[in-house]
Amino acid sequence: MSRDSLRINEEIHIREVRVTSATGEQLGIMPTREALRMAEEQHLDLVEVAPKAKPPVCRIMDFGKYRYEQQKREKEAKKKQKVISIKEVKLRPNIEQHDFDVKLKNALRFVEEGNKVKVTIMFRGRELSHPELGKEVLGRVAEKLGDSVSIERNAKLEGKNMTMIVAPKVQKASKPKKSKETQSKEENSNAKD
Repeated sequence: MSRDSLRINEEIHIREVRVTSATGEQLGIMPTREALRMAEEQHLDLVEVAPKAKPPVCRIMDFGKYRYEQQKREKEAKKKQKVISIKEVKLRPNIEQHDFDVKLKNALRFVEEGNKVKVTIMFRGRELSHPELGKEVLGRVAEKLGDSVSIERNAKLEGKNMTMIVAPKVQKASKPKKSKETQSKEENSNAKD
């Protein structure tokens, strides 16, 4: 709930409200004036938490503290979000090998960073009459990227461009394998015991 959607204290213009205390205890249905008086006696605010209920539900609480904690929770949730952006790599249908390798290296770097990659083949002039050349280049890209990616959208011709979107494969958390050295050390120590 945002600050704008919550009405507090004198902003509540309804005659009767259902009131809950700061501890969550039901105080029952009472006139709004009486609920406001109770909140003031406790040096707290009367906050309308469920305006659509019949009668509306209000809670006696410290609104400043409530709003601060809510902002803190929202900030934490934002921190935990992983923003995935789409990076683009542009190629031509008759690209030279070295240029292809450079573009492939960039695409691989983007995938390793956790981003999706949009691979675009740009056609000019008569090249558009041979879309199979673009598909061939996209096939080479998919083959070189191999198992590190999953193809989210196959090659598709849109106007003068052919695009394909690849995304990093989700890695399942697995137990790290023990190296041969640590296994042999463990076997030796077990044999001594």
